[in-house]
Amino acid sequence: MPRTSRPRREREERQHLPGIADIRIMADEATTQVVLDVLRAAFTTTSARAYDGGRTYLQLDAGCTAPDD
Repeated sequence: MPRTSRPRREREERQHLPGIADIRIMADEATTQVVLDVLRAAFTTTSARAYDGGRTYLQLDAGCTAPDD
């Protein structure tokens, strides 16, 4: 039986700030913690937000304030 796809929902265009990186980590808990420790040692980061499926999201300040071209 063929699957029918649902219409794609409209999304607002994502806004990005110069120098701010959106990070998604997909790994087991131990690996995620190692990656977070390394990122926090080198950058200012937001608190990590864990989601189902081994996904963790955070933002970090890369220190660059020039707009992307």
